[in-house]
Amino acid sequence: MLQFMQIFTSLVLAAFGGYIGAWYFGAIEGNFALLLFLATVVTGAYWLAERFYFLPQRRRAAQAVEDAATARRAELDRMGIQKVDVDVQEAKGRLLMQPWWLDWTAGLFPVIVAVFVLRSFLFEPFKIPSGSMIPTLLVGDLILVNKFTYGVRLPVIHTKITEGTKPARGDVLVFRYPPQPSLDYIKRVVGVPGDEVAYINKRLTVNGQAIDTKALPDFFEEDSMRYFKQFEEQLGTQPHRLLNNPDVPAFVQGASNFAYRKNCRYSVEGVVCKVPEGHYFMMGDNRDNSLDSRYWGFVPEGNIVGKAFFVWMNFGNLKRIGSFH
Repeated sequence: MLQFMQIFTSLVLAAFGGYIGAWYFGAIEGNFALLLFLATVVTGAYWLAERFYFLPQRRRAAQAVEDAATARRAELDRMGIQKVDVDVQEAKGRLLMQPWWLDWTAGLFPVIVAVFVLRSFLFEPFKIPSGSMIPTLLVGDLILVNKFTYGVRLPVIHTKITEGTKPARGDVLVFRYPPQPSLDYIKRVVGVPGDEVAYINKRLTVNGQAIDTKALPDFFEEDSMRYFKQFEEQLGTQPHRLLNNPDVPAFVQGASNFAYRKNCRYSVEGVVCKVPEGHYFMMGDNRDNSLDSRYWGFVPEGNIVGKAFFVWMNFGNLKRIGSFH
């Protein structure tokens, strides 16, 4: 039995390692939520087996050694022999020691289940990979996303189990990219269900009301070593900054044939969209360098991951740590 478990555990760990390796080298498209779920299930099964079968078995074997040693000492005492060379405690310690295949499975379960619960239902870390949310979020920012504000969802299958609140205009949202749900995107909510969003000549209008903007000092983008026009805009309760490049035309080039495309009207001045029920219109704060709802359409409510709210680390700029609202 123990030899079988060693071989079986080696195969299980090799399978996990192979999956991670193939993902790392780009041979497959990995799914971390699924990987973490499977790791939780597998290590949990080993933890239960250790607690209710293997550990009691080792304890019985250790107790049998101690009972045999006690009987032997009693027998030697009757024979008048006082010195016993056998170290019973060392033998018991060896019998009670957890084997490597349980140490690497059951031993990791408490840590893995804690990460699984934290990541799935409370907070999840993300890294900002692109400049679409500059100046609010910079490339390399490590952010935290609240997973329960908009309702708790089951991991992997994404089924909603609590209602939570609805996303509001101005929220910074992480969501599964509609054309490729295995990818996570981050943008700002500009339109909620029922809104008519117009982005004409680089001016944002929601339900016929122009969103006020205020000019700010130019923003220096370190990666490109360029200055960009910076403005302050208020969607909802919190103002935020955005960038606009006057040299880039307002025309939306290359919009795909997305669901509810008929709700949008494109022209050389920009785009006007009516947000369908259960969907959201998203835009990046770097308005001329953001692949967003203008190009690939609306975000279904079922694709929502959570609300971004905090930068917990940027290894290139520690001053970035803190709330970005």
